[in-house]
Amino acid sequence: MFAVLVAVTFLAFSATNVIGDPLFNVVGFYASVDCDAVIAGEIKDVIGTVAGTGVGECERVIEAREKYHLDDPLPIRYGHWIGGMIQGDFGESYANQMPVSSIISERLPKSVLLMGMSLVVALGVSIPWSVAAAYRANQPLDRASTAGAFGLLSIPGFALAIILFYFFIVRWQIFPSRFMDDNIFSRLHSLVLPAASLGLPLAAVYQRLLRTDLITTLQEDFVITAKAKGLSDRRIMFRHVLRPSMFGMITVVGLNMSALIGGTIIIESIFSIPGFGRELYVS
Repeated sequence: MFAVLVAVTFLAFSATNVIGDPLFNVVGFYASVDCDAVIAGEIKDVIGTVAGTGVGECERVIEAREKYHLDDPLPIRYGHWIGGMIQGDFGESYANQMPVSSIISERLPKSVLLMGMSLVVALGVSIPWSVAAAYRANQPLDRASTAGAFGLLSIPGFALAIILFYFFIVRWQIFPSRFMDDNIFSRLHSLVLPAASLGLPLAAVYQRLLRTDLITTLQEDFVITAKAKGLSDRRIMFRHVLRPSMFGMITVVGLNMSALIGGTIIIESIFSIPGFGRELYVS
């Protein structure tokens, strides 16, 4: 397990150095000449270079090399990197020169709130939807709910987000066009549409699974016995049938957390939410 963790982290670190020039990612330009020679005054006139020819630019290059250990071999740089990660030092962002830990602490709560609201939407819609469909299995209501579920599953998440954005923000102006961070109520109001964009497709998945389990449980002997004792359908469903039928859906909810996290990157970009997912996209 430890060897796998080391291998994965080393590959991730190597990818950041293989894809592009790490020095360019830090300073924003290519040092096309020997900066040590420029600083020493040995190179005064540079012709045909891209950038990084001035003394000031070269000082930035040398400072970046020392700060990020870019002159050291790759294994030594990996040691500095993983050592900082273990201590909670994630370095600085190349884009805004801020500590990554500060960016995470500022952006992550908004993304967590969005994912929590999306999960509430998914469960709040799928459970009553499944109960209604299971009560009337193979009837017109069940067939209509099946068509609606497959319709939601067939729409990409970003397309649903754009549709909701157009109607509820651009056309009807019910929700704000940008994230409002004045208080908790404005945050929740700003996240209603993003949460619906993330939660409704998941609700369709949960509905199909829970409906099937509910129909199977309704055919068990203990349900027939409960009906014979005179218990109401409502009490049978919510006291005896719903709970054992939700284990499969709960498992899928846990497995879909990765999809929920990945969906925040697109949804936060569409609705301009300054969350962790949008920060990953911008970075």
